Amino acid sequence: MSLTGFYPGSFDPITNGHKDIIVRSVKFVDELIIGVGVHHGKTPYLSGEERVQLIEVLAEDLRQSSGKNIKVIQFSGLMVEAAVAYGATVIVRGLRDSADFAYEMQMAGMNKAMANGIETLLLPSSGEVRHIAAQLVRQIETFGGDISKFVPPHVAEFLLSKKNWSGETE
Repeated sequence: MSLTGFYPGSFDPITNGHKDIIVRSVKFVDELIIGVGVHHGKTPYLSGEERVQLIEVLAEDLRQSSGKNIKVIQFSGLMVEAAVAYGATVIVRGLRDSADFAYEMQMAGMNKAMANGIETLLLPSSGEVRHIAAQLVRQIETFGGDISKFVPPHVAEFLLSKKNWSGETE
């Protein structure tokens, strides 16, 4: 029986912390679906399409190095429903600290109650990326700070080019 993982997030933008969880979770599943959540009531920093494109760059490299099937999709609505719709049997979540743990434990219980058969795999973030949060990356980038230590190189380049293209100065 193959094991399909679903790693959901807003990935706004994708960070080295997200990359850490993606790379490590591929070791536990036969197929990984990375779900970019789109909430129509929120205004994201990057469009859903931009987030998918940035994740696709990572996914392509990982497909080649791991030989695993990795899909990047967009979804709206309940994450657990998207996981079921894509045939996932396990939801992958990253943990940075005890606050994440408390929240994710509650979420795992709720997801299990809503979709019996779905398990949750909680992966602690690696020490070198544990402090990274997309919200903080957005703040640093908005104020012209250097985000290159917190995001993959292609993401930093994309954000800089987007800022320069929009006519903003550094």
